[in-house]
Amino acid sequence: MSLLHLLILALIQGITEFLPVSSSGHLILLPNLTGMEDQGQVIDVAVHVGTLGAVVLYFWRDVKMGLAGIPRMLTGKIDTPGSKLAYLLLIATIPVILFGLLLEITGIYDNLRSIAVIGWTMLIFGLVLYWADQKGAEEKRSEDWTLRDAIVMGLWQAIALIPGTSRSGITITAGRYLGYDRESAARIAMLMSIPTIIASGVFAGAEVIATADAAAARDGAIAAGFSFIAALAALILMFRLLRSVSFTPYVIYRVVLGLILLGIAYT
Repeated sequence: MSLLHLLILALIQGITEFLPVSSSGHLILLPNLTGMEDQGQVIDVAVHVGTLGAVVLYFWRDVKMGLAGIPRMLTGKIDTPGSKLAYLLLIATIPVILFGLLLEITGIYDNLRSIAVIGWTMLIFGLVLYWADQKGAEEKRSEDWTLRDAIVMGLWQAIALIPGTSRSGITITAGRYLGYDRESAARIAMLMSIPTIIASGVFAGAEVIATADAAAARDGAIAAGFSFIAALAALILMFRLLRSVSFTPYVIYRVVLGLILLGIAYT
């Protein structure tokens, strides 16, 4: 795969991963609409791993606190902010892992990588985000995250395995629905991405090792580096904009893109 192709993939992933517009949907659309070589799931996950590094760095204080709380969590003591965060992130990740295994075992995932599916999910979940953002209260902060809310947001996150849904978008939608303010909903959604991306990265890493595909591993490392830089810049920009801008611009983008894709798919 050429360096330019890897750069394009990394920029798409880095810019769209933390915006509620579906990075995986855009990665699938690239070969479908341009005729470029399909990068495959290994590269898809590699650029996600690059964004993982960006979110860990951006939220390092929270990550450090959660890591420090893991030993207490493993002993059943959920009595510190760190152990509580680690526990809730674990609970919120279980649904997406189980649903992901189901899609992989049944082979359904490959059938979902189509322009029509992405068009519908862009449109539908864009409108759901608008509804939740407009109707949701802003009475909760990220430190108010509870077990019930972690379960609810985890179940919503599992839906994001359907291309075009947007993992960040659907978890932000769930957060706004549950009454978290915009910045807190986005913060929780970003933290939830960490164990989810780790899980998918481990799976892809095992796949590369099993097939001994050194070329794919090399391309993945290059793409991950590029996506790290793009994602960090996107994170900084998004959280600055959240102080003054709602999610409506993203909704408009999703609806317009969804309608265009549906027109392409059914023409």
